[in-house]
Amino acid sequence: MSSGLGSAERWELVDQIVSNTVEYREQRDSFTDIMGDLLVDPWFGIPFAVTVLYGAWAFFGAVAGFFTDGYFVPLFDEYWLPWLQSVFPWEGSWVYFILIGDPAAQRAVVSWGMLTSGLFVAIGVVLPAIFALYLVLVILEDSGYMSRLAVLLDTVFEKIGLQGYSVIPMVLSFGCNVPGVAATRNLESKKQRFMMMTLLSVFIPCGAQLGIMLSLIPQYTGYILLYLLIGFFTVGAVLDKLLPGKTPKLITDVPPMRKPTIGNVSTKLWLRMRGFFVSAIPFVLLGVGLINVLWMGGAIDWLSTTLEPLLTGWFGVPKETVPGLVAGFIRKDLAVAQLTGVGLSPFQTVMSVVMISIYFPCAATFAMLIKEGKSSFGIVKTLVGAVAILGVTLFLWGGLLRLIGMIMGVA
Repeated sequence: MSSGLGSAERWELVDQIVSNTVEYREQRDSFTDIMGDLLVDPWFGIPFAVTVLYGAWAFFGAVAGFFTDGYFVPLFDEYWLPWLQSVFPWEGSWVYFILIGDPAAQRAVVSWGMLTSGLFVAIGVVLPAIFALYLVLVILEDSGYMSRLAVLLDTVFEKIGLQGYSVIPMVLSFGCNVPGVAATRNLESKKQRFMMMTLLSVFIPCGAQLGIMLSLIPQYTGYILLYLLIGFFTVGAVLDKLLPGKTPKLITDVPPMRKPTIGNVSTKLWLRMRGFFVSAIPFVLLGVGLINVLWMGGAIDWLSTTLEPLLTGWFGVPKETVPGLVAGFIRKDLAVAQLTGVGLSPFQTVMSVVMISIYFPCAATFAMLIKEGKSSFGIVKTLVGAVAILGVTLFLWGGLLRLIGMIMGVA
């Protein structure tokens, strides 16, 4: 192009070249193109998203319940636990207590041994739940729907200083908080990463905890989740006002809708399940062992005695729940399971599970907070800030639930 041409002449030349070289023809949108556009339209997309998420939740509960109650409970309670109790030596020793637990226990979930409760929770409860959740998530990702869900929910998350892609670590955390916290590294700003890590650690129950809740208290699980999600957005809005920094606008490339392929789905599913086997199962087993060691050393009894006036006075739970609540600092799912041995009213059950959900994260999540804290406000600021938010949220949001119960006359 000649440098002597003016701006208008250059555009005329461009138009001439385009008219001589580009051929236009009508193209009708395919069904997938139409669906892709509709899924980001709020009038159609939001009801569709609610349907999809409810369907995913129903599938998650059905699969987890089918395998846990139908296969793993009989396997562990009728075969594995009695066999271990009969063949394992040194009954009454500390080794037996740590590995097998209570020699008189008739259910694996309350025997509290690494090879009994630990394996049952990891294999019998968490594994089916994780498989169901990751299968749904992988299919939604491979179809191109997750990107559209992020665009659709961006307006909602923007209200609390986050972006639509925050839905991905949020959904991952319903399987395990560890990959959920790790996924926050994809968020753009330090403020967003810190907020999301903290909110996930406080308000999103992992697959292990969800599996136990669905197995032991299915009639209360929906109410507990609703209260936790309300807390997620309420506390998120407060943090958005208090923390420095701004929320960048979401700019993303939305891929075309496509049919998920078996190869992609199976590969992604295997990679995530392999991560679960490598990281989560050892933490479950070590968590059970650590609880037993602390119990034998008297640490659980000391903490229970120290915290009993505070927990029973502020939250209104009976003193019998305090050891389980203290044990939840190691593994939240095991703490929920331990509540089954205590006679609680419906409201006390809900109150106790909410407390377990919103206080200090499990050891694996805490380790991930340390790792990811380096990329947000720094390790020290991240941990101090997160612990402070955890403490305030526990007493305010937990206390609010008890106040609601008192007003309703059920607390």
